[in-house]
Amino acid sequence: MGQKNISGHNFDALRANRDNPTAALVLEDGTIYTGFGFGAATTNVGEVCFNTSMTGYQEIMTDPSYAGQIITFTFPHIGNVGTNSKDLETITPAALGMIVRQPVTNPASWRSDSSLDDWLVAHNLPGISGIDTRALTRRIRDLGAPRGALSHAPDGNIDTGALHELAKSWPGLKNMDLAKSVTLPDTTPWDEGSWNYDSQAHQVTPAKFNVVAMDFGCKHNILRCLQDAGCAVTVVPADTSADAIMALQPDGVFLSNGPGDPAATASYAGAEIAKLIAADMPVFGICIGHQLMALALGAKTHKMARGHRGANHPVRDLQTGKIEITSQNHGFAVDPDSLPADLEVTHISLFDQSIEGLRHKTKPAFCVQYHPESSPGPHDSRYLFERFTHLMETTRS
Repeated sequence: MGQKNISGHNFDALRANRDNPTAALVLEDGTIYTGFGFGAATTNVGEVCFNTSMTGYQEIMTDPSYAGQIITFTFPHIGNVGTNSKDLETITPAALGMIVRQPVTNPASWRSDSSLDDWLVAHNLPGISGIDTRALTRRIRDLGAPRGALSHAPDGNIDTGALHELAKSWPGLKNMDLAKSVTLPDTTPWDEGSWNYDSQAHQVTPAKFNVVAMDFGCKHNILRCLQDAGCAVTVVPADTSADAIMALQPDGVFLSNGPGDPAATASYAGAEIAKLIAADMPVFGICIGHQLMALALGAKTHKMARGHRGANHPVRDLQTGKIEITSQNHGFAVDPDSLPADLEVTHISLFDQSIEGLRHKTKPAFCVQYHPESSPGPHDSRYLFERFTHLMETTRS
């Protein structure tokens, strides 16, 4: 008998799905992948991307930067540690679906309080297993991230023609502002530090600085890292004005990560960020926050063919020569030929030489494209939070 998974299916049944599929992924060019469905019995349409991380699938699925995307996991064993209530980057998952190679198995972790299958059902997200994720990843690598429709139909009634039409008609992420769909609606204080596994509680660090975080889709672990660094954090909606932020009397402003086309978000946030920088306010940006800072100061961004998504991306710090292994998730990048004279590149990707960090030459503002909060991923870049607090302390004095 084949190995059982949480839904009562086995590997023999999975092989049989070539003839009797219960899920399908159909791309905009008509390519069809069939396999075994899990999670919610529903259909979602979005951009199909891949992530190379070996751990942290729950953090990835709840990262707001994945809004509008269906994620292919290149690591084959996804779901084996289940899910829990602590490894969340936002309250509601932002990703649209999950694509994996192996069937989801029973969770094997003392921290698990729910299976991945049940968790996906609870959040109305479909999944598909049993397809050749290596072939799909190569397709994305060579041709770029396609639009796709993912459908889980337990009865096997799958209309691939209708799915193809859905995929073709989806507008794509370019020119799409998704920050407003994931930002908090109201100004909200944050006082939760990182989780301490010994005490089974969140650590508490005395606050030395007052930081306002502009929420374009902020991951919770970024806010935890700011709190760990001694920051009392107030989270404000993405469209908050510079005057409203200054009225909160911050020592610094953080520009968060988030989904969508940064140029679309900059249409309302760019001018406000420029005002904050012009006022000598210390500013630190991550991911789309990095792109928004560049756009606010006159640079341009472009859609990448495949983007950077994973926990193993090497980045060089041009000032120190240090190589950082970083966690990344972005599909847009700053155009190096568009940089204004007052911005200089501080970090570059060793994969494709794209810009990974910038700083203003005369103002207390800097940003990085990658994720120093590193969940999931290595801890090489945590120093950036201390760099931000040092910048606030220097500016204050």
